[in-house]
Amino acid sequence: MRGADLVARVLADSGVRTVFTLSGNQIMPIFDACIDVDIRLVHVRHEAAAVYMADAWAQLTGEVGVAIVTAGPGFANAMSPLFSALAAESSVVLLSGDSPLSQDGQGAFQELAQPDVSARVTKASFRAGADIGQDVASAIRIAQSGRPGPVHVALPADVLEDQIGEGVVVPRNEARDKSSMDGDAALAILSALKSAKRPVILTGPMLNSTRGGVLLGDLTDALDAPAVSMESPRGLRDPSLGLFSEALVRADLIISLGKPIDFTLGFGRPPAVDPDCKFFVVDPDFDVIERARRLLGERLLGASRADADEAVRRLTKLGDGGTARAAWRAEVADSSAARGTNPLPPAPTGAVSSGALCKAVQDVIDAADNPVLVCDGGEIGQWAQAYISAPRRVINGPSGAIGGCLSYAIAAKLADPTATVVLVMGDGTTGFHLSEFDTAVRAEAPIVAVIGNDARWNAEHVIQMREYGEDRLTGCDLRATRYDAAVAGLGGHGEHVTEIQGLVPALQRALECGLPACVNVEIDSHAAPVFVRGGAIPTGAR
Repeated sequence: MRGADLVARVLADSGVRTVFTLSGNQIMPIFDACIDVDIRLVHVRHEAAAVYMADAWAQLTGEVGVAIVTAGPGFANAMSPLFSALAAESSVVLLSGDSPLSQDGQGAFQELAQPDVSARVTKASFRAGADIGQDVASAIRIAQSGRPGPVHVALPADVLEDQIGEGVVVPRNEARDKSSMDGDAALAILSALKSAKRPVILTGPMLNSTRGGVLLGDLTDALDAPAVSMESPRGLRDPSLGLFSEALVRADLIISLGKPIDFTLGFGRPPAVDPDCKFFVVDPDFDVIERARRLLGERLLGASRADADEAVRRLTKLGDGGTARAAWRAEVADSSAARGTNPLPPAPTGAVSSGALCKAVQDVIDAADNPVLVCDGGEIGQWAQAYISAPRRVINGPSGAIGGCLSYAIAAKLADPTATVVLVMGDGTTGFHLSEFDTAVRAEAPIVAVIGNDARWNAEHVIQMREYGEDRLTGCDLRATRYDAAVAGLGGHGEHVTEIQGLVPALQRALECGLPACVNVEIDSHAAPVFVRGGAIPTGAR
């Protein structure tokens, strides 16, 4: 048995049946070994796409997502999406080819201290050695333990090729390490809740409705307190949260269950929260707790080091429900759901506005039996998050990166072939990984990608208009590119929409074609909405 065979067997024994990859010299032994353990290789066109796909796979399945890339430039190409996976709290394992151990320090081909490079964007990063099987099993366990996140393992070429014997014991991947909240901390939270009139429970991405299921709903009922997940870099200005910021500023107690106190919460300071609001923080990471101590000072009633989901389960079990805060819970729910009419001038006759695009996509989502919504991009991504909802959703996450969601959508379809996967993205975003439509065709993943095409980097255009003025606009213009024609050339289905009356028929044809589809919609460009009492205003107006 080679080292590569052991890696493949550990993956298979850990339940991994699909990995995302791009071929390269150093990882050919793993490709060969995956045949014997029936692991599917989804072969992408750029290494970053493989990691993005592993990220979405982890989010939607609850399993570890695995990406395999080659050494040197292949490894370097995979770094940016690791940052996104770290922020999104996704259990991803990146396996990379590496130069041989036996040639260390001799100027080997693509020699690079890979763990030094990836350490800042992963939970853990190390180079495998003689115990390569155990190293991979440990990576899977670490990725799923505590706050989920990416782990990187560099696999030296000679270790993959070396014969390690047929009698070797294949390491069994142990269950994730769990850190439960102690009883005293749970009782302290329950005590604080009893005296609170307007408490709010906040969580991070790992406990959103797509990934946490009914956990937060059960917790809300058990503790008689509203619970909200935050997963956008726009924080309290996230359009999908509606007017939640108006409710949060009235809270007298915030219980953070795995939600770091950071810029998305205004660092826990006014005006984002009331100056007299108290906090209780539960988090698996010591550094996150210490940051909360520094930022909150005497307003921090207590802190507990524990896994967020384990804390939710314990508190749900201990809570006895109640209706004393029914009005407060309704206020928070109504604020989060609040939407207004964006006071923008109407689109020119026949033109497609961002709002009209979102309504048409929502109709598609509503008609589907098993929809998954994927959102990406600057302004159009925020329009989508504001006005489109689905039972399962993947967005570009707290990192603020754009460009990965075409890969997210492909992985979503492969994870659940019965799903109707609809992706809404901007034309700027489309340019990052357009070639992955080729991957979708080869992998038989018929997604529908709807492009809001305003021929510009609109988020930055909005900033320039607001901060510098119309005469200082520069570097944000794009062409009204025929992305639909490019997708057709890659083997998919393309639709080009220039007028509102053509939008719904184009979406219907895309849904029915049985191919990966691109609906390229020329839109009337406006900033995304930020909701305020009495309606909505464009972000550029603030």
